[in-house]
Amino acid sequence: MAGPTTAERGAAEQEQTGSGPPRSTRRRLLFLLLLLTVLLAGFTTWALYGSSWLRAEDSRVSGTRVLSQEQVREAAALPMGSPMASVDTEAIEARLRERLPRLDSVEVSRSWPHTLTVEVTERTAVLLVRKDGRYTEVDAGGVRFAERERAPKGVPVLELATADSPSLRRFPASRLVREAVRIAGHIPGAVARETRLLKASSYDAFSLELSKGRTVRWGSSENSAAKARTLTALLKAAPKADHFDVSVPTAPASSRS
Repeated sequence: MAGPTTAERGAAEQEQTGSGPPRSTRRRLLFLLLLLTVLLAGFTTWALYGSSWLRAEDSRVSGTRVLSQEQVREAAALPMGSPMASVDTEAIEARLRERLPRLDSVEVSRSWPHTLTVEVTERTAVLLVRKDGRYTEVDAGGVRFAERERAPKGVPVLELATADSPSLRRFPASRLVREAVRIAGHIPGAVARETRLLKASSYDAFSLELSKGRTVRWGSSENSAAKARTLTALLKAAPKADHFDVSVPTAPASSRS
């Protein structure tokens, strides 16, 4: 009796091992795939950290107004020459906030393949506090962020005229400064540029001194947004007036000397 043919033997082997390539071939393919994965991972790690292809070689700084770009770069201490992937952007941001209080916001990012980008927003002073012949800039959030020997133009100077005020017992000077900041933060930009002094006589008696000898009775810091809108309208409606009263914004008044 004749034995099985070659085709019959192959069919029998396939039935025993299942369809597809033999087990030894599958093992070789799996090994090659694993080797390729390891080689690719090694190459990627080398490209990111060991090669000179992706290193920090340049920097861009944007958003500065008072500060210079070089001041920002110096405070940031950018790790030039380091692999881009190893740059700790959060640590750079923290350094900038600590070393440059003038900065309100900071964002550091990677611009592949070689550039570190630093985007900043500087604080805007709404009020100046004068002490010992120097001026401290204060932003709308009440943050004191810089000192100057000369008062910058367009920012009101706070004057505390409270020496004989009984309200100091309840509202100390520090509280009046906070209230003044709230008021200054609502003064429209065009009006702020003409405001020389913001006077505080007591908690509910603030006033502004504008250019050309004009004065504004503001009252307390309550309803400051409405008072600011009313003052803007009054200045347009009575351009020749010298005195304005917006302490009650629903019943404003203006007059000439």
